[in-house]
Amino acid sequence: MITKKSSKILKYTLAYIAVALFLFPLYVVFNNSLKPFADVRISEMWIPAQNISFEGYAEAFVKLGQNIQNSFLLVIPVSLFSVIFGAIIGFIFAKVKFRYSNIIFALVIFGMFIPYQSILIPLVRTMNTVGLYGHLSGLIVTHIIYGLPISSLMFRNYYAKLPDELLEAGMIDGLRLGGVFRKVVVPISLPTMVVVLIWQFTSVWNDFLFAVVLTQRPSIQPITVALQNLAGTQVIEWNVQMAGALIAAIPTLLVYIFLGKYFIQGLLSGSVKG
Repeated sequence: MITKKSSKILKYTLAYIAVALFLFPLYVVFNNSLKPFADVRISEMWIPAQNISFEGYAEAFVKLGQNIQNSFLLVIPVSLFSVIFGAIIGFIFAKVKFRYSNIIFALVIFGMFIPYQSILIPLVRTMNTVGLYGHLSGLIVTHIIYGLPISSLMFRNYYAKLPDELLEAGMIDGLRLGGVFRKVVVPISLPTMVVVLIWQFTSVWNDFLFAVVLTQRPSIQPITVALQNLAGTQVIEWNVQMAGALIAAIPTLLVYIFLGKYFIQGLLSGSVKG
């Protein structure tokens, strides 16, 4: 018969094993990023670095510096515009009553379930027609549009639980609907804004498919595409590759470290009503 103490020991043992298995790939990446190129061998990747070297990080920064900048030029406007447009659309569908609003909103949300792969050909043709193909601005527009369904849904769920009396009080004070939105609703929307910002930042930063299809020139490609291009055709500098992978992961890691608790709070704030 398993005692309470034995059950607790078993649970902790399984938890530690799960953590070790989860962190082992990260250890391999970090360990080999600290090795000089001459010491990196596939058969010895888990062996701790003997001669610690930062040459991999130095070379990765040189090769990926422009691409890191491109990624920030991409995610910042996408995240901001996703918050702005998502808040407006979510507010309209939550508090403005008009004919067929539920059907239209369902069509908007349907965009969340369209696979990226199914729209690549029409997307490329459209971007080429409007002159945005091969430009970072085209990738920005694509992510803003593709992010509208999820951001609108998040804001709509949050605004749906706001009491109508709050909006009516603002209109009694002489505000129009737009003024109520700007001066009453927006100031109390911070939890959902943080959720959308984090969601869009991480998803756009880690995107590869849209980036590799819409940006052909290396000078405008984001970090995910440039990282894949670090692999040589003859010799792969594993220390540079792994250093670059860690560098690429740092921004999203920092976002979750400093804003993670707000992300959970924002999700919960729109999950219940009453």
